[in-house]
Amino acid sequence: MQYMLLIYEDETAYGDKHDSPAVMEIVQRHMAFGGELGAQRKGGAGLMPTNMATTVVTRSGAQTIHDGPFAETKEQLGGFYIIDAPDLDAAIAIAKKLPIYADGSVEIRPLLGGTD
Repeated sequence: MQYMLLIYEDETAYGDKHDSPAVMEIVQRHMAFGGELGAQRKGGAGLMPTNMATTVVTRSGAQTIHDGPFAETKEQLGGFYIIDAPDLDAAIAIAKKLPIYADGSVEIRPLLGGTD
C-alpha cells in the first residue's frame, strides 16, 4: 500500500535562517531518512514557504485566486514523502522516524489506488 506522509510544522521556526547550521542539520537528517527508506520511498519533496503559495478556491461554481494558503493554521504543510508500507502500522512506524525541525506533526494518508 502506498501512503503519503505530510509534514506540518510552524514555518516561522525556520525564520530567515535557511542556511543556518540547525536547518542544514535537519536537511541532512531528511537526506539520511530518505536513504534509509530505500525502495520504500516512492517520492517526496520539501515545499517553498506558504508566502509562495497560490490557492484556487471554488464556491458555488465561482472561482477566486488567493495568495498563500486558503486556511489560516498554526502549522503549515512543509513537505511530503510517498512511501510503500505493508499496512498502516508500518507506515506509522516510518512516520515516527521522520525528522521534524521544531514542533510539528506528520499526517499519514493512504493513496487512492496506492497499490503496486
